[in-house]
Amino acid sequence: MRILTHICCAPCFTYPHKRLEEEGHEVTGFFYNPNIHPYQEYKSRKIALEKYVELRSAKVIYKDDYDIENYLRGALDEEDRCRFCYTLRLSETAKTASLLGFDAFTTTLLISPYQKHEMLAEVGKKIADENGIGFYYEDFRKGYGESREIAKALELYMQKYCGCIFSEKERYLKKSECRA
Repeated sequence: MRILTHICCAPCFTYPHKRLEEEGHEVTGFFYNPNIHPYQEYKSRKIALEKYVELRSAKVIYKDDYDIENYLRGALDEEDRCRFCYTLRLSETAKTASLLGFDAFTTTLLISPYQKHEMLAEVGKKIADENGIGFYYEDFRKGYGESREIAKALELYMQKYCGCIFSEKERYLKKSECRA
């Protein structure tokens, strides 16, 4: 199966990329993340992915559209910012997959124990139905530790938060609460 895989970052792509190829799928990555803040964080993640692509001869499509303003407006207007973010990024992935003739799409967000897994699966399925393309669901969380080991071995940049300004705030607030 030809699968377009939304990539949030290189470390999270390592295990799903390996696993999907081992299963015999043709995998192409799709980097689209207008939610990442600040811009330097976005660039660091993109550079790490470019390094991974070079080291592992992976195929990746970059939609280098850093539209943070649109993302922030939408996230602030929605009751659940994570659902908005998942929908924004997976919709773009599904549209691109459909346009380019892929059989299905998926996301590396399914590897993270910090993401809302059930919501991701629900959003992915809904978007698949709306776009007439398959959503490849697999619980990649079992490979989270391995993904970190691969990333360390390849010396890939590993971020300390989800990527959005809201998760960055939560990260620093938790640190300051621990010190208090």
